[in-house]
Amino acid sequence: MIRRVSIAVCFFIGLLLIWEGLFRLRIWSPVLLPSPVAVGAYLWEIACDGILWSAAAVTLRRIILGYGCGLMLGLPLGLLCSRLNFFRDTLGLIALGLQTLPSVCWVPLALLWFGQTESAMFFIVIMGSLWSVIIAINTGVRQVPPIYVRAARTMGSRGMHTWLKVFLPAALPFIVSGMKQGWAFAWRSLMAAEIYVTILTGFGLGHILHYGRELNAMEQVIGIMGVILVIGLLVDKLFFSPVESILHRRWGTGSAD
Repeated sequence: MIRRVSIAVCFFIGLLLIWEGLFRLRIWSPVLLPSPVAVGAYLWEIACDGILWSAAAVTLRRIILGYGCGLMLGLPLGLLCSRLNFFRDTLGLIALGLQTLPSVCWVPLALLWFGQTESAMFFIVIMGSLWSVIIAINTGVRQVPPIYVRAARTMGSRGMHTWLKVFLPAALPFIVSGMKQGWAFAWRSLMAAEIYVTILTGFGLGHILHYGRELNAMEQVIGIMGVILVIGLLVDKLFFSPVESILHRRWGTGSAD
């Protein structure tokens, strides 16, 4: 574990050194490629002013609410698609098509329906995550070995008991993988929403990114992109990856490191 962490740290230090080297070579204008020091100074400044923490809190609140709603809708719908042909041939087909739709495509529709409001952002995040969750859960439940179901029915399991005690536990590793995929899509959707939807009720990371582009402030653009990347990695490494690893080991579906 220590060796893997050391390799990762050395790799990222190497990337920073390459970045600094490219900056010093002046291959591109400093306006287009600021130095790592300039980006770090900008992040330090907005962190000290509280702007960074306030924007991150607003963005995280939006993603948690939108993603949570997408999960609550996607879980039962995914289960229905996995067990009933009617839902698989209708809702499952719609989910497959809409899952390929870029998140930014929902922005015009959300603006026309809800205007420049939090509801527009909420809608975009849900639409960005819902369909991938449905597809992942549908696929995961259908991977459950039929022998599990036959054994449960032999012992008297029927109806909802089979769903809750057999299908859900057996498909849990795949469901968590679907949740992870849904989080990634929800995160991308929210960034698209914050860039294009300007509201006064909350100033998120996407808004700072957008205004950095408007001001041609590349240190602001690159710095906020880095913050977004770090938040995404932290959520994955601190929550999804450990849970996913535990469940795959529990069910014997994981690969050895």
